[in-house]
Formats: sequence, structure tokens, C-alpha cells
Amino acid sequence: MNNTTTVEVEGMTCANCVKHVSEAIEGLDGVLDVSVELRTGEASPVTVVSHEALDEQAVRAAVDEAGYTVAAIH
Repeated sequence: MNNTTTVEVEGMTCANCVKHVSEAIEGLDGVLDVSVELRTGEASPVTVVSHEALDEQAVRAAVDEAGYTVAAIH
């Protein structure tokens, strides 16, 4: 059974930002799909489908390394 997680990411303003965050999260173990709803000026929801629950620290580290900030994970 697949797991769906929503990661609220701050700092994304364009398609290139979406690409960087998507690629960073896609590189995590067990991730099957990543989709982003870009919201300029506020946190953008990133929906992640994975085989199992994601390691929150790994998600935060991947987003941080891409140059953005995780506001919340739910």
C-alpha cells in the first residue's frame, strides 16, 4: 500500500524551483511520485507518494540542500 505525504515548502517562485525540489525529493528511497502546486508568496504543497512513510529528517535535508525550507510535513 502506498503512502501519501504533503510537504509544505517555502521559497519556491518558479518552474525551476519546482524542478529542483522535485528532483531532490525524488532522490529519496521509496519515492514513487512527486507533484508540486506552486504558490508564489506562500508555502507550496508538495505531494509525495512513496512505498512507505518518509523519513522526515531526510525530506527536510533534501529540501534544504535544494535551497528551500520545509514549513510543515503532514
